[in-house]
Parts: sequence; C-alpha cells; structure tokens
Amino acid sequence: MKKGKFVLGVTAMALMTGTIISGCSTNQDAKSNAQGSTGETKKSYTFRLADSQPPDYPTTMGDKKFAELVNQKSDGRIKIDVFPSAQLGEEKAVIEQVQLGALDFTRVSTGPMAEFNKSLGVFSLPYIFDNDEHEWKFLQGADGQKLLDGLSASKFVGLAYYDSGARHFYSRKPITNVSDLKGQKIRVQQNKINIDLIEALGGSATPMPFGDVFNALQTGVIDAAENNWPSFDTSNHYQVAKNIGLDGHQRVPEVLMMSKVVNDKLSEEDKKIIKEAAMESVSYQRDQWKQYEKKSEDKVRAAGTNVVEVKDLKPWQAAVKPVIDKYRPEYKDVLDAIDKARTAK
Repeated sequence: MKKGKFVLGVTAMALMTGTIISGCSTNQDAKSNAQGSTGETKKSYTFRLADSQPPDYPTTMGDKKFAELVNQKSDGRIKIDVFPSAQLGEEKAVIEQVQLGALDFTRVSTGPMAEFNKSLGVFSLPYIFDNDEHEWKFLQGADGQKLLDGLSASKFVGLAYYDSGARHFYSRKPITNVSDLKGQKIRVQQNKINIDLIEALGGSATPMPFGDVFNALQTGVIDAAENNWPSFDTSNHYQVAKNIGLDGHQRVPEVLMMSKVVNDKLSEEDKKIIKEAAMESVSYQRDQWKQYEKKSEDKVRAAGTNVVEVKDLKPWQAAVKPVIDKYRPEYKDVLDAIDKARTAK
C-alpha cells in the first residue's frame, strides 16, 4: 500500500509540474515550441479577442488585421481568434472579463470604458475636436498614448485607438440649427456627460439601449437620437428619422486593449510584438472606416434623407459651453493637451 501511494504521489507531482511548465490557463493555450537566439524556450499562445460589431465592420476588420500581424511577427507562435457580433458577451460584460483576465483582448468604445477608467470620459465632451485631423493628432501623439498607458491602473493594457468617426443628431423633425433640438426627446447612452449635453442644447435626454431606438423613433416615444453614419445606416434609423444635422458633436474613438493579467505573463519580446502589431493595424482600420462611412452616407442620402451640413458650429459650441466649464477641472490636463494638438505640426 505504501508503494502504491508513493507512485500516485509522484504521478500527481509530475502532472502539476507539467501544468506549471506549460503555462496553460482557461483562456489561453501556451506550449513550448521554439528556441530563441539565446537558447531560451519560446511559448505558443492562442488568445481570444471579442468585438460586438459584425464580421465586416471596420473595427472587426482592424481586429483581424491586428491578429494577422501578430501571427506574422511571432512566426506563427501567437494566434489570436477574433469573435465578432458579441459572441463572447455584450460590451460591459466583455470589459469586465478582460479586466479579470478571463478574456485576453477586446475592442470597445472609449465611451463605456469611462466607467472603468475615468480619464477616458473626456471623449464624451462635445466639440473638443475640430475635425478628424485634430483628433488623430492628439490620439497618435504623446498625450494620447499617455491616456492608453493609464489604463494599466485599471488592469488593462491599452494597445491602440481605432476610428469611429463623428457623431451627429438625427430626428423625425428637421434640424437646421441648434434651436431645432429644443423640446425634443433625444436618446442618449447612459452617461452623465451625454445627459448634460442634451439638456444644454434644450432637449430632453432619454437614456435607452441602442436596440430599442428604432421602435422608439417609429412610435414617437423619442424624437431623435445621435450616432455616426454607419450606425445610422445599419440600424435602419434613417428609415424612421429622416433628418440628420452634421454637427459632429462628439468623436469617441475605439480602443483595442488587452488584459493586464494576461499581458504580465508574457515575455518582453511578445509584449513588443503585440504592441507593434496593434499600432500597425491602425492605418488599415482607419482606411476601412473611411470606405464604410462613405458607403453608409451614400446609401442614406440616396434614400432621400434630409441632410443638413452644419457650417457654423459657434452657436452649438456656445450652447454647450456650460458643460465644458463644468467638467474642465476634472479633465483640465487632457483638454489642454487636446487644445495644444490643434496647432501641433
């Protein structure tokens, strides 16, 4: 009997040792398969990346390019499987899984990320960017990178920003100037800044899930909503809200990020591979966005939607100045950096 117990004990220890050496976990598959230049063993990984958008959406296309680049740079050692269409859960649940290390990567809007990292709430403030060029000068500069790096305090690794265009107001009623929003019931995301924004414009903020907006517009529960061109198109909101005013009140970028719990287990070489691949995928994703956005705009215009170009933003900016003033102390450093990016070369 003692001999049998000894054999079982050795076997158990061997299994435990094997598990530790392999580095396997519930959300990643790691195994030794290559020798580095100094003779160290390199590991192979299979990671998961969650995205809420469909397979052909620009953010998902960016995810796939990122995964492709990681695989190339690691000589096939690191594989990232992309799961679109919220297959691994809705946005908030996915963020929580990444934070805990139960999920490896995700691409999410910086909007809901403000709940997990307060500094990202700055992107919900209205009219802080003049245009696309101004936005990306900031995002790709040192101060934009600083915001990404700050995600580590919340157990995320910010890898890169992705494009999501500008957001505009659309309504069942004509929008020709800022006063047209007064008294309108306008759907917003559940976010204090967004609610303050709508109230500053004279509207009645109505938070509700995105999936409920079509019926709410159709039945008159709400008068208006706001989003970017692709969302206005793919949601079919243009069929029930036939007026859109191109005011570009918000530019809320997407963020590609990794679990810090998972990242901390990687070698410095693999961390570098992942970061470089993420940054290199940005130009591809932005190009995909521009094509997709143009296609959506053309479709909506062809459907007879009343599109109003807002050429003078000063009345809109004046209306929301109290919102900027209210939150400036909270985001002063970032807002100063955004202002500085306006004239950066």
